[in-house]
Amino acid sequence: MRAALVTSQDPHDPLAGLTLKHDHPEPEPKPGHTLVRMRAASLNPHDVWTLRGVGHPAERVPMVLGCDGAGVTDDGREVVLYPVIGDAERGAGDVTLDPERALLSETIDGALADAVLVPDQLLVDKPSEVSFVDAACLGIAWGTAYRMLFTRGQVRPGSTVLVQGASGGVSSAAIALARAAGATVYATSRTAAKREFALTQGAHDVFEHGERLPRKVDVVIENVGAATWEHTMRAVRPGGTIVVCGATTGAMPPAELNRIFYQQISVVGSTACTRDEFVRMLEFLDRTGLRPSTETLRFDEIPAGLGRLVDGEVLGKLVVSFED
Repeated sequence: MRAALVTSQDPHDPLAGLTLKHDHPEPEPKPGHTLVRMRAASLNPHDVWTLRGVGHPAERVPMVLGCDGAGVTDDGREVVLYPVIGDAERGAGDVTLDPERALLSETIDGALADAVLVPDQLLVDKPSEVSFVDAACLGIAWGTAYRMLFTRGQVRPGSTVLVQGASGGVSSAAIALARAAGATVYATSRTAAKREFALTQGAHDVFEHGERLPRKVDVVIENVGAATWEHTMRAVRPGGTIVVCGATTGAMPPAELNRIFYQQISVVGSTACTRDEFVRMLEFLDRTGLRPSTETLRFDEIPAGLGRLVDGEVLGKLVVSFED
């Protein structure tokens, strides 16, 4: 079968460790696991971090890449893969707080293959009205955005939300979800093309990084880090919330503790989503007709797609189709 693997790791040249195989062995059956014939799987920045050797120890190489996707079981069940492997009991009822949690492709082979063997608890029924391509990119980006907005950020109809860095998978999902939920959504980006893309995703207005907003916001969705942190701190209202899921431009900006305590700003972290949040997010898309912005690639285009992620030149989500 076809599979995209990390076979070596290089922090400076991540694509050097990417191997596309056409004769990779199909997974062997295992109790408590189900074989899924993949129809589509998405590319994520996590794949690039794995290729760089960040958060993925060398002893787990080689490994099939791919955190999330959608496919069909041998008994005909159409499924979406919930990407978090863990034990909710170890996380006091929340699998994302399990200190031993992992994402698909971290401890077991991932979804960028013709078939993947996954624990049964990762299987979620795919809504019939959601295509395999759309479903394939929901696990990481849309699940993360859903938890950030509605669990950690407590966004409600009438809330005002700022999304920093508007073109990536999580950010574009946050814009679309927040708009569909009745929030007023602002977004920032460093280029005019990416700001225009944010408008197509549902942003009410767009701004350059650091530009003054019409008013302070209730919630900031932050995954950029050092490059936008000063703006984030000044954009949130007193008593508002900053939800952080990443720091791609640096993790150590000035904390500005005086501003945090004096204005009683809440800074909360957020990682992935629970299975229940994932199911509710799928139901939200099914009922509203909301869909991700995707670009479909062939299997042999995976290196080019990952190269675009490295360069930061992706709008929405890149999805690999296995139906060719």
